[in-house]
Amino acid sequence: MNLNLARILVVDDDDVMRTFVVNSLRRLGIQSIEVAADGVAALRAMVAFKPDLVLTDIHMQPMDGLAFVRQLRGHANPFVKNMKVIFMSADASTATLQDAMPLGTFGYIVKPPRIDTLKAKLELALK
Repeated sequence: MNLNLARILVVDDDDVMRTFVVNSLRRLGIQSIEVAADGVAALRAMVAFKPDLVLTDIHMQPMDGLAFVRQLRGHANPFVKNMKVIFMSADASTATLQDAMPLGTFGYIVKPPRIDTLKAKLELALK
């Protein structure tokens, strides 16, 4: 898929980081972007926005990124259940990586994301 046509949902509870990621996506030519501040809001946005991919933080309240992706994977709707996800987090600890990777995601980006890393992960996930 051409990145210019991608629909991306950015989930992060930090306003500054959300803005940074959205601006980075726009620099890559992506214009169709929605944002959510936590997993609960992201679940609502999934149905209305119908993204091609979700970039989600891990540590958020009231629903963190791990719980959000577990909800996706257990969802009855196949579109939601099979959603492509890339985790973003400042937490690069082994324990967090071990919790995140079995959830069927397309990677893990340490925040703040570098534009080249973000582009490479998006292109791989959206092939």
